[in-house]
Amino acid sequence: MIEIAAVYGSPRRQGNSSTLLRHAVSGAREAGASVTEIVLRDLKMSPCFEIYGCKEAGRCVIKDDYGDVEELLQRIDGLMLASPIFFYTVSAHTKILMDRCNSLWVKKYWIEKRPFGQKSYPRKGLFISVGSTRGKRLFDGALLSVKYFMDALDMELWQSLVFRGIETEGQIAESPASLEAAYRAGNDLVRALADSDHPDDDHGPPNDLQ
Repeated sequence: MIEIAAVYGSPRRQGNSSTLLRHAVSGAREAGASVTEIVLRDLKMSPCFEIYGCKEAGRCVIKDDYGDVEELLQRIDGLMLASPIFFYTVSAHTKILMDRCNSLWVKKYWIEKRPFGQKSYPRKGLFISVGSTRGKRLFDGALLSVKYFMDALDMELWQSLVFRGIETEGQIAESPASLEAAYRAGNDLVRALADSDHPDDDHGPPNDLQ
């Protein structure tokens, strides 16, 4: 069975990005995947201290809830990550997770000495985000951060769903088309992962970073 982690990065439990992710989770489960949901605001997770204890074994040496998350991130087939935009990047909760995954970057590039510039990834990720303004470059910073975060996980940013002009809690519920798009993306992600052994097949929507 395909295993997916769904990571909620919003500081609001009922935030708009969280609502979208819940619909994506429903779509993924409907397609037959096992989905583990992680609410970052509920975890005790320190920022990275950059002490590089991970240079020995490629594992973070800080003892907190990140240890269980790290194990899950190394095991899953796919990832669904949702965060609102704060100052043109992801939420603080999400950024802490990304920074703690520096241990996996160290493992991949320093310990295993894999070459940079990998083009073929065995795993796939979906990023969902909302922002309150309508600026053309509103999501640029977050998308770059997520792309290279997923690279450390041997994962491609397979698709991103981003929605502008969303601010007040619950506002996304006024857009059934957005909720349906999230459900469909979760469903399609599972199908893309199931087809990943067939590189000539159409695996679904391309990511938004070209």
